[in-house]
Amino acid sequence: MYESIYAQPGAIRLVLRANAETLRVAAEHLKAVDRVFLSGIGTSWHACLVGELLLSRIGGLGHRVRAFHSFEFKNYWPDPDPRSGVIVVSHRGTKRFSLEALQKAKAGGGIAIAITGRGSGEGLGIADYSLVTVEQENSAAHTISYTTALSLLAALAAEIGGDGETARALEALPDQMALLLGQESWEELAARFADRRRYYFVGGGPNTPTAYEAALKMNEANYATTVGMNCEQVLHGPWAALEASDVVVLIAPPGPSYERCLALGKAAREIGAPIVGLVGEGDRELSALCAYTVSLPAVPELLSPILAVVPLQLFTYHMALLRGANPDTMRGDQPAHGRARAGLSL
Repeated sequence: MYESIYAQPGAIRLVLRANAETLRVAAEHLKAVDRVFLSGIGTSWHACLVGELLLSRIGGLGHRVRAFHSFEFKNYWPDPDPRSGVIVVSHRGTKRFSLEALQKAKAGGGIAIAITGRGSGEGLGIADYSLVTVEQENSAAHTISYTTALSLLAALAAEIGGDGETARALEALPDQMALLLGQESWEELAARFADRRRYYFVGGGPNTPTAYEAALKMNEANYATTVGMNCEQVLHGPWAALEASDVVVLIAPPGPSYERCLALGKAAREIGAPIVGLVGEGDRELSALCAYTVSLPAVPELLSPILAVVPLQLFTYHMALLRGANPDTMRGDQPAHGRARAGLSL
């Protein structure tokens, strides 16, 4: 996990360069369809949720794009028709319902695109186009495959929308990520909040999926009790469960959701729960409430999930070490959990 986290800046550069032609051709096909569906599970579903906004706003597809969990798409939604494009995100290409979602797309006669890792399962080979991320991760807690998938979705959106400004911002992002990786003492951050009862990860807009992803990584890598939620949703009830023994991590770069994260920060402070804020450079208002802040480089809000997730990956990793957990095994090295995992059909 550690090696994958630090390899992300270079991997994003290489992935964008290697997929340039496929991105161009796939974008031309998606421009011609009536609607676009994204489908994935787990970390890949979180990438789809970010991709939904990227394609809607940057790609100019508006309400013609929607993200689905692969299980829901396969079992509960109507079949796509020939005027549909389906993008299935699956790094390993082995999950049953992601493969069935792709098969459903192909059966409908529309364009099928896979975003997947090198050496993924053969089932994704039926896609019309494949956008390839990185080699299969050795860690069960996927990190580099997430940020490279997000980068490909952003590049695809820029191609569809003819958005040169976003394309240039994306090219600059690996250098910004490299600076972010080196700017804090991530081990110290984890040690400071290692004894909390529960961890709330909260964001809005494109960083609602970042909150989901951070909570998932904590579950997978260090087995903490976590909640990942949208900022407005937390304000409508879940905050009542907050205790002073918890910690609230607010993913709040500049954008429409900043104000609602600030409102939650004020509530958390009244309750006595410490706040970790991921904020824009030069932020003052939310930072004044925080026990710890991480400054995020200045990027368009829709691209911020690619950067904002990185400090949370490192927080998760160092928390695992402090808890004596192996962040790479998803607890499969422990007898009871190993047996439970062996009995799961994914």
